[in-house]
Amino acid sequence: MKILGIGNAIVDVLCKVSDDFLKKNSLKKSTMKLMDEVEFKKLISSVEIDQTVSGGSVANSIVGLSQLGNKVGFIGKINNDSLGKKYEDGLLKENVKFLYERKDEHISTGSCLILITPDSERTMCTYLGIAGKINDQDISIGDVKNSDIVFLEGYLWDEGDPKKAFDKAILHSKTNAMSLSDVFCVERHKKNFLDLVINKLDIIFANEQEILSLISSSNFNDAINFGKEIKKNLVITRGSKGATAIYQGEIFECTAKKDLDVKDLTGAGDLFAAGYLHGIINKMSINECLNKGTELSSKIIQKIGARI
Repeated sequence: MKILGIGNAIVDVLCKVSDDFLKKNSLKKSTMKLMDEVEFKKLISSVEIDQTVSGGSVANSIVGLSQLGNKVGFIGKINNDSLGKKYEDGLLKENVKFLYERKDEHISTGSCLILITPDSERTMCTYLGIAGKINDQDISIGDVKNSDIVFLEGYLWDEGDPKKAFDKAILHSKTNAMSLSDVFCVERHKKNFLDLVINKLDIIFANEQEILSLISSSNFNDAINFGKEIKKNLVITRGSKGATAIYQGEIFECTAKKDLDVKDLTGAGDLFAAGYLHGIINKMSINECLNKGTELSSKIIQKIGARI
């Protein structure tokens, strides 16, 4: 495989809501909130569902890479229930090797309610279910070693078993990449994420808000300097300001595409990462990688959902 993704196996449930709906349910726009099963079921019962698809941040990236013709695989923990089967079928349909065997678990397959407001922003409410219980036994050393790049997601990282899964994957990978995923994740795990970014990761994806939160700054120049200091491949998406990569002390920039019919920002970062990693594994220049990421993210935001 060219790339092995390891992430939350989450079934996405998409629906359109008003800004008042977010206020009424004390939800902060454009962020992700973790919920327990009771809270999640109560919220989902109050909306009208538009679409249900296999999701998860890194899984979305892996599907994008598969659609570009790359050989890819994915590891994510699911239950042997109806949602789990739907999840696995969704990946197999996209020619992604699903490298986890469904088992009967006492916790159900994870799900994410994606609330799309009229401004196309998405606010996510996630019940992780069994997805958040991934451990080192779920990671095959052979699968990791047989991949050129292992791609991890910040959403998955947590103390205990998920950390052991991360450590095992990073230890045996040739090259590894990770998305910081969400400001919520960065704030929750700042010390550990800093350690990963500085000492263990090769390629890091973040949006401007996430990277500034990680380094406790409000100045983008500080993020540029941080990228130069760590000497990694740091890729920062900046919405309408485009995208920036800091690699080997050099700064590369790509402008955002204009005049798009934006419908839903779900998956913009996931598909950007897919395009960028496609460039890396196909030996493109950093500028070409940025352009490919921008091309894919521009496509996905002009449709509902995170799959092209």
